[in-house]
Amino acid sequence: MSTAVNSATYAAMPIGTVPTTLTINGQTRTRAIEPWTTLLDLLREGEDLIGTKKGCDHGQCGACTVLVDGRRINSCLKLAVTLDGAEITTIEGLGQPGNLHPLQSAFCDHDAFQCGYCTPGQICSAQGLINEGKARTRDEVRELMSGNLCRCGAYTNIIDAVLDVIGDQA
Repeated sequence: MSTAVNSATYAAMPIGTVPTTLTINGQTRTRAIEPWTTLLDLLREGEDLIGTKKGCDHGQCGACTVLVDGRRINSCLKLAVTLDGAEITTIEGLGQPGNLHPLQSAFCDHDAFQCGYCTPGQICSAQGLINEGKARTRDEVRELMSGNLCRCGAYTNIIDAVLDVIGDQA
């Protein structure tokens, strides 16, 4: 599918916006986006994908972690218009009730959450970590997940869940 924007599309864009084509959870959309809109705000307010959480809004907690072209990023730090043509995966795009992603199942099996606020970012970060193929040991997973904070302290169970999935894929 072409992501080219024709002159009719430009004419329909409000002044002060940038036409941006994104594939979000498998659905391609061209939107008029204000240049200062973060990916986090676009997902939560523009797309009603509220699984991605707004924690610190400064890239320090990881609650807003999503996957962009398979790599994990803090969506609060990324301007949406800079991602033209990118594929974004949020927690909603990983699995659904009745058809959970292996990481979602492992988080449930290992009781890897308490309040659940950080869980979507933890799971997206874990999937990015798995995509990177760098983590094989408890210490490596701990280090590579260190940008995702859990205020409830479920770190041991989170690491167990991630290692469970990594072990199943090895």
